[in-house]
Amino acid sequence: MRVSYQDIKSNILGRIRDNTWPPGAAVPGEIQLAKEFGCARATVNRAMRELVDDGVLERKRKAGTRVKTAPTRQARITIPLIREEITNLGATYRYSLVEREVIAAPGWLRAQVKIPKGGEVLHLRCMHFASNKAFQFEERWINIATIPQARDQSFEEIGPNEWLVREVPFTEVELTFSATNANLEVAEFLGENEGTALFTVERTTWLEENNVTHAKLYFPPGYKMTTKL
Repeated sequence: MRVSYQDIKSNILGRIRDNTWPPGAAVPGEIQLAKEFGCARATVNRAMRELVDDGVLERKRKAGTRVKTAPTRQARITIPLIREEITNLGATYRYSLVEREVIAAPGWLRAQVKIPKGGEVLHLRCMHFASNKAFQFEERWINIATIPQARDQSFEEIGPNEWLVREVPFTEVELTFSATNANLEVAEFLGENEGTALFTVERTTWLEENNVTHAKLYFPPGYKMTTKL
């Protein structure tokens, strides 16, 4: 009988509720659980990620997974493909690559995501339009050591957001939301005045211990992001 991620999630919850794994207890690793349940590691990973999202487990790089001492209810933020986000608004999606270059990772990025000195990244700058109206300016750095196939991807026809979601798995995401004042260049891309306050998202993803990508996404005034508790 095939074991689903829902089965694994239910089993783990049962062990937590009957105090087999009390608050603060370490949870076995994905490889061990996959062997126990007779399933793929990816199936266990999905169950564990959902339990982390539900505020039941906590995962830290190098520290493993533990039952949270005080379960929390967390916000669920859906970040769809930019193409889907625009078409769901009833607009026509258009993408344009502004710049593509392989560079040595800048110092601030190396410090932020622990890329070694001399490590290369693919630096991309892209525009996304909704019915020819500027919707998002994207600046992204892809870690070539983690995703070497990115070096051969032109990104002329498909944006990095869409390509990464389709081609590259991830195990952890960090999101930062802020309001930033547009510099002259970003303002021109978005059709705004320099200094205009822009909703800005910084998104960093990892695959186990390895950084995958870091992106800065700028939206013109009027953009809305909705989440649910």
